[in-house]
Amino acid sequence: MTSTPLDLDNIQGDILVGLLKKTETFYFFQISDDVNAFRTQLSQLAPLITSTTAAMDHRKTVSQSKKDALAQGREPPVVPIAGLNIAFSQSGLTKMGITGDIGDVGFKNGQLADALALGDQGSTVNGKFVPDWIPAFKNAIHGVMIFSGDKQASVDKTLAEVSAILRVGAHDATIHEVLKVVGAVRPENGHEHFGFLDGISNPAVEGFDIEKPGQGAVDPKVILTGHDAILRPAWATDGSFLAFRYLFQLVPEFNLFLKKNPLPTDSDGNRLTPEQGSELLGARMVGRWKSGAPVDLTPIVDDPVLGKDPMRNNDFHYNIENDFTSQSRCPFAAHTRKTNPRNDLRPEFVTPHRIIRRGVPFGPEVTPDEAQDNRTHLGRGLLFACYQSNLANGFQFVQKQWANARGFPPKSTPPGIDPIIGQLNPGDVLPRSMSGTNPASQDELLGLPIWVVPRGGEYFFSPSISALRDTFALGVHIH
Repeated sequence: MTSTPLDLDNIQGDILVGLLKKTETFYFFQISDDVNAFRTQLSQLAPLITSTTAAMDHRKTVSQSKKDALAQGREPPVVPIAGLNIAFSQSGLTKMGITGDIGDVGFKNGQLADALALGDQGSTVNGKFVPDWIPAFKNAIHGVMIFSGDKQASVDKTLAEVSAILRVGAHDATIHEVLKVVGAVRPENGHEHFGFLDGISNPAVEGFDIEKPGQGAVDPKVILTGHDAILRPAWATDGSFLAFRYLFQLVPEFNLFLKKNPLPTDSDGNRLTPEQGSELLGARMVGRWKSGAPVDLTPIVDDPVLGKDPMRNNDFHYNIENDFTSQSRCPFAAHTRKTNPRNDLRPEFVTPHRIIRRGVPFGPEVTPDEAQDNRTHLGRGLLFACYQSNLANGFQFVQKQWANARGFPPKSTPPGIDPIIGQLNPGDVLPRSMSGTNPASQDELLGLPIWVVPRGGEYFFSPSISALRDTFALGVHIH
């Protein structure tokens, strides 16, 4: 348990709680050459930033509104909610003249320099690796503002208020838009575009969250900067590093692969229909059924009631009857197992690499034409965002050392690559593959296509509200 209470009024709300949203806009920007004007305007912007306390209050308000409506036998109303957080890249801190080594090499170098090591697709031009990213992420991005709300009108209202402060669009604007991407909760609430329930396995933060069975707890220092022994500037306390990834999902192609490769039997040897076999293959590649029910607990059929139960849907450990060698219940390379191996490793080897994910889907639902063609026509995917106090231990480690590594987790049968987010590490010329998709054998499933395509990203630092107000901002401070 942490000995020092967390300052919830000082920590930005998206980190520990998550900004409440039905829709969310990531607004990437560059700071103009009138840096002092921008930093002066931050004094007006700082009071608008949603703190952890405010984010918690938003959730309480919505929860109470639902309870009141249900008690009165009426449909719960839509409660107007808006949130705002801000984070800066290393180039943004440099632009503002914010000095001091923040103690993270990945952040300092930026994600573009990390693209090859992450396994992103690209080509070498004049001896330099150039990822297949959209142009916006190949140029300097100084910061990102995250706008959330119950509907787009709520987001647009906050965006307009912030734009007025920063003079966006005027001749004396202090920031310039690089890219604006809009995400929204899908009609199938909580499910990403492949159809699986998402965002249900974040760790509990000691001294803040009440840990649920199987969730796993982390010391605040795993998520928040300034709570560990790393030497950082005082202004870095109560901040967190934000890893953003612009991930496109090839949904029709994913569905076609499942349709073409149905599993013939389940783990008990029962014959499956093609539809059942395709559903089971998808569940075993992800590690959960679409409902969120873990295959480690229910390996044969989906259990939607289990999937919806937060007190049970994380209460598994990949060691049923202490058998760590069999893949009959869950493949070693399943996405959930790769990114949180639980008892495949001792806790001290897992806990430092936990991250808190705050992503949101973007793009339209699959159209009838796409479903018929089995080919993606429109861009859709995930605006992936996660927080940690150390990028090398967090996102970078999970992607490079776990998801992309054929030999992780360490087993007698090589697991293969995470079939969902795993990319080929530099120098790996073999096709993507994984073992254990068939519960009756250890055979590899070869030649897995890439269904999640990174098209950009950046590493940011989400400062505390006091740092934003007292160090980043210039001029009169408005509390």
